[in-house]
Amino acid sequence: MNDQNEPRFRIRARHTESTITVYQAYRPEIGGPAARHGRFPSSWKRDRMTWIKPSFLWMMYRCGWGTKEGQETVLAVEISSEGFLWALRNACLSHHVPALHGDRADWKRQLRQAPARVQWDPERDLHLNPLPHRSLQLGLAGEAAARYADEWIVGIEDVTPLATEVHALVRAGELDAAAGLLPEERPYPVQGEVLAGLCA
Repeated sequence: MNDQNEPRFRIRARHTESTITVYQAYRPEIGGPAARHGRFPSSWKRDRMTWIKPSFLWMMYRCGWGTKEGQETVLAVEISSEGFLWALRNACLSHHVPALHGDRADWKRQLRQAPARVQWDPERDLHLNPLPHRSLQLGLAGEAAARYADEWIVGIEDVTPLATEVHALVRAGELDAAAGLLPEERPYPVQGEVLAGLCA
């Protein structure tokens, strides 16, 4: 993970031939039922943007190992690769890049119309320090959020106990043991043109 040769932009994830696992963190009233039933409860807001993250350690950075208020239940959500790729193909980069988007007004129009948005943030190490390469965050709204909740989900697992265990090992200085528990995240195969306008 600290490899200096790691490309700056690359999706790394736990995946199979037909699925990819992403992470989210919710308050227990949403996360608990979601993990038990394999779908989000009716209290899950479809009209809000929801962000999915293929990186376990970036999720740990975001939710403080499941200790931040409202993010106490960490979920591993296995979704179809077909759905994930649909979101990427219909996504807009979350920040304006003149070389890609032309003027700012055009980009803002694209952003408003796109059901998904892409953001790249520094990947994290076990101490949650930033690394030189980037980790994908994918925001889903409107049609994308509805498809995510209703069509793409294959399974939902509560991985809060894993987060707690890894965190305890990190705090104890047992980094090799902590690293051994991390989900195996490998480069995710995606055709170059899919990411062409999303890497900047």
